[in-house]
Amino acid sequence: MIYKKLGDIGFFFGGLNGKNKYDFKENLNARFVPYMNVYQNLSVDFDNLQAVHIETDEHQNLLKCGDVLFTGSSETLQECGICSVVTQQPQENLYLNSFCFGFRLHDSNLLLPDFSKYVFSTQSARDQIIKTAAGVTRFNVSKKKMENVEIPIPPIDEQKKIARMLDTFTNLISELNAELILRRKQFQYYRDQLLTFDSDIEFVNLDELCNISAGGDVPKDQ
Repeated sequence: MIYKKLGDIGFFFGGLNGKNKYDFKENLNARFVPYMNVYQNLSVDFDNLQAVHIETDEHQNLLKCGDVLFTGSSETLQECGICSVVTQQPQENLYLNSFCFGFRLHDSNLLLPDFSKYVFSTQSARDQIIKTAAGVTRFNVSKKKMENVEIPIPPIDEQKKIARMLDTFTNLISELNAELILRRKQFQYYRDQLLTFDSDIEFVNLDELCNISAGGDVPKDQ
């Protein structure tokens, strides 16, 4: 298996820069990927973008299919450098929030976007990415150190097979999670229905049924 350093196969770029709070409130004419979209999704969720004002002469980095987006900082090391991949070509000018940064391949045919979203989430990649972060109360990822992160580059046919298999498992997990949420709601509904009684049921105070005392050390003879 061939392994390549990120700095040898691509380059890093920043998110929105030079913006003020009014650019996110007035004359909104463009869309960008917010921080939580990157943090929560393996691939960018195009249904959860936010708006920003971009001047026609502004120099801002546009996103395109295949870009890998990383969170730039976090309060914990384990949450540094979480990534999401742009797995479809944006149909409009799309930007990245200022708290994240992106990575773009020199040769877009080297990695399939659907493969990238998994390879950067492996334990091996995550261990390397975490080591690029430094800080005390907040940890920041070093893009310079990120250039030394190594990832495997299997043949494209193998990338397709891996991505297809992992997509199947990911979809299955999503279905199971959705089913679990429904079952929990169902349980809560029937619990409340079964434990709601008419007025002819006798209600008593707890102190009528048992002794209530404050917590303390367990007696040694018990």
